[in-house]
Parts: sequence; structure tokens; C-alpha cells
Amino acid sequence: MRVLLFSHTTGYQLRSFNDAAADLGVDLVFATDRCHQLEDPWQDRAIPVRFYDPEASVRAVAEFARTDHVDGVMAVGDRPVETAARAAEALGIRWHSVNGARASSDKRRSRAVLAAAGLPSPRFYVQPIASPDWSDAIAATGFPCVIKPVGLSGSRGVIRADGPRDFASAIERIRRLLARPEIRSVRAGLEDEVLIESYIDGAEFAIEGVMTDGGFEPFAIFDKPDPLAGPFFEETIYVTPSRLDAALQTRVSSSIEQAAAALGLGHGPIHGECRIAGDEVYVLEVAARPIGGLCSRVLEFERASGEGRRAKGERASLERVLLEHALGRPIDRWTRERPAAAVMMVPIPKRGLLKRVTGDDAARRIPDVTEVIVTAKADQLLEPLPEAGSYLGFVFARGNTPADAERAVRDAHAALAFEIEPPIPVRSVTAEA
Repeated sequence: MRVLLFSHTTGYQLRSFNDAAADLGVDLVFATDRCHQLEDPWQDRAIPVRFYDPEASVRAVAEFARTDHVDGVMAVGDRPVETAARAAEALGIRWHSVNGARASSDKRRSRAVLAAAGLPSPRFYVQPIASPDWSDAIAATGFPCVIKPVGLSGSRGVIRADGPRDFASAIERIRRLLARPEIRSVRAGLEDEVLIESYIDGAEFAIEGVMTDGGFEPFAIFDKPDPLAGPFFEETIYVTPSRLDAALQTRVSSSIEQAAAALGLGHGPIHGECRIAGDEVYVLEVAARPIGGLCSRVLEFERASGEGRRAKGERASLERVLLEHALGRPIDRWTRERPAAAVMMVPIPKRGLLKRVTGDDAARRIPDVTEVIVTAKADQLLEPLPEAGSYLGFVFARGNTPADAERAVRDAHAALAFEIEPPIPVRSVTAEA
């Protein structure tokens, strides 16, 4: 059996998929945006694709499939999902629709589709970042509002504005961010617009699961215990199981399922985000991909053995469950393990060069902490939100209760110390004639 995984050339989650495929005896083939001029530069036998050119990418996949049968597809990250959907359609493989994948990775389309479907939605307005006049956008949304670059993800460039002065400052800051060469080079076709929407004051939650033939199968609902009120929206801690009451958890799952159906996401992984304000569940996004980065390690599954009994010692990662789903195998025998779990995405406190990290051994010794992983490298230039696109690392914990798991990751974070020095200033020098 063979699964085609669409991804960027780098990513924390790729090794987890590789390990899961090896356990299953599945041939995992990558389709990545690597250099197509060099012969296998990463030594991974990947099919070279370009996510800004899905038609050419599908042709490359179809050429591969002429001699190597493909049984399933998967995508990691927002950019690859449309190409994965197009490839699945061309190869006759069940997956999310092309329109659904496109809408899920485009904030403009997603917001319009969900509002048209009658789901609770904020007021919103879309406008080019180069616009000189923002009065219509402000009139449409009011204050406070949230400004989101259409082509970015992970809260990058997302800023809350409480008044005209905040709004003008946020627009200028986002304009500078979107002008960066590394963002322009992606060529997603979404680099020049921003979504302005009214701010929803409420607690935020994430949900992970799969769509199977149009029905939603939730794996876990995550509480986000740290307030996400702005001006920036840095996610830090995910905790599961959720402490919402059963009725609200059912409503969250139902809202994500309705949103996925409205977008056209019918078969494949789902990562959803929502806020609960008053009696309403506001779906912020539904992505046609799994939870990103190393965060997937917060979910572990165990196998039921007849009449709901659990088979001792049988465990599976999220990646393994998703690969089995992609191959059309039943996954109802897997259920999320019983202990509570939490992950902290370690935030970047300030801009500068990382010199060293201390306290990680002490953090690992804290009760209920299972892993402390520092992903930032020495002398790496760090940048906090809203410009940042990464974290310092990850802390994982498992406990008897959600409160235990949350406490463990907070205590571990408090044990860590990061030495960050100011960046070296760069001056442009003009040679004299």
C-alpha cells in the first residue's frame, strides 16, 4: 500500500509520518516543493511539486502514478491541501473536494462560505493591503476588530485594533510584514489582501478529527486556557480532554461538522478552531489537515479489544491513525488514551539571537512532564508574534486530570531560561566611486 504525502521540504511532523508508515508497512512517498532542477537533493525520493502551480504539480503526480499505484493521499500544512485534493481527484482517491480544500486555506472564501451557510459569524470585510482608505472596512466591522493577512497562518500577522489609531498602526505593521522577501517568494496568490472581522470575545478551543464520507469523527477537543484577547494571538497551551460540559462539547463537534460540510470537506483530516461567546459557537476555521508541528504528539491512541475493553500495550500515534484512514481502513478501534494531556508551544519572549537554553533537565524532572523539546538553534534569530512563524520548542505532559497536565507544562516552562542577545545591526554601505 502506498500513501502520497504533500508537504513542504521541512516540518516537524514528517518524521512522525515516516515512523508510522514504517510500523504499518506502508510505502510513504513525499510530494514536496523541493528544487526540481536537482536530482533528489534531500535523498527522500520525493516528487517535486510547486504549490503555487497545482496543475503542473498534478501532472507530476499523475506521471508517477502511471508506474507506482497510489492508494491514499495526505497533506501537512495549509499550502499543500489544494494540490493534494487535486491529485486525489485526478487519481480517483477519496479525499476532500478541491473547492473545499481551497476554501479551507483561504480566509476570504472560508469566512464567506460559513456566513452564507447561516453559521454564527463575525462581521467581516476584505481589502487589499495597499489600499489608501480603510473607512469602509471600519464601518463594516466596527471596533474592536481583528486584522488577518489572508495568506498567512498560525496567528502570524493577526492583530486586534480597538480604535482608529490601533487600526492604522496594525495595517502599517502588516504591510511591512507582507513585503518581506520570504513571504513574497511563496507566491500563494494571497499575499496582498487582509481580512478585517469584528472581534469575538470568548474562550477559544481547538478540535481534531476526521471526516469520513461526510460525517465528522472527533478525536479530541482542546481547551486553550490562556486568554487570547490580543493585541496578538499567540497560542501557548492545548489541554485535553476539554473541561467544557458534555452538551457544549457536542455543540462544538456539531458546529465543526456543519462548517466542514459547508466548505466541502468530506473525507480526510480536520483541524478546527472555534470560540464560544454567550450561547453561540463561532467557527474560526476548519483546515483540511491535521494539527501542525510537534503538537500531534499530545494525542496518543489505544486500541479497544472487544466490548470496549482496551488491548494492553497497543498504542498508536495520530499519524498512524490518519494513515490508516487514508487507506480506507476502519479507525473506530482506536480511541484517545484516557490520561489527560497538554502541550505548550513555548513562546518567544523577545526579538534577538538565541545563545543558550538552561533549565531543560530540571523541566524534564517535573512530575507528569513527558517531553521537553527545544527546537530553536543557537544563534538563530528569534522573532515574536505577530511577525514570528515559529516557537522556541514544545513541552508535553500527561496527568490524571486536565488541571494536572496544564500545571505540569506551566511548571516546566517556568524552569526554562532563554538567553537572548540583541541582534547584530546591519548597515548598508555604499562604496565610493
